[in-house]
Amino acid sequence: MLQQYFIELGEGYGDIYELIELMKTNRERLHRSFIFSSTIDGKQSISVAAAFHPANESNFMPIYICREGIKQTDDSKSKRRLLFEEASEQCGQKPVFIGLKHSSEFADTRLFYQYITGILRLNNLVPPLR
Repeated sequence: MLQQYFIELGEGYGDIYELIELMKTNRERLHRSFIFSSTIDGKQSISVAAAFHPANESNFMPIYICREGIKQTDDSKSKRRLLFEEASEQCGQKPVFIGLKHSSEFADTRLFYQYITGILRLNNLVPPLR
C-alpha cells in the first residue's frame, strides 16, 4: 500500500534551501511541488512542499514541507517563495497552489497533515492508497 508521509523541515531560510536542494538532487523522483496558503487572524502564511516518488520498491511517498514559515504581508511574493518557484520550474514542475485551513485550527499537527493528504488525494495530486 502506497502511503504519503509529511516530513517537516522547519520554517527558516535554511530549511527552504534544504528543500530546494532535495528537489534538485532528486529531480528524477520529484512528483509534484506545492504552495499552501492559509490565513489566521488576518495574516497569511505560506507553506512550501515537495512530494517525491517512492525510492526503489518502497511504498513510502515522502512529502517534505516547510510549514507556514513564509509570512505574506502584501501582494508581492517573498524571496523564499520566489526561490522555491524557480527551483520547481528548473525541476520541470509548476507548483500547485492550494488554500488551506491554518495548522493552528487542528488539535494536533498529525490531523493537519491528514487533512492535507485528503485534499491532495481527492484532487488526484498524489496517488490514492493502493
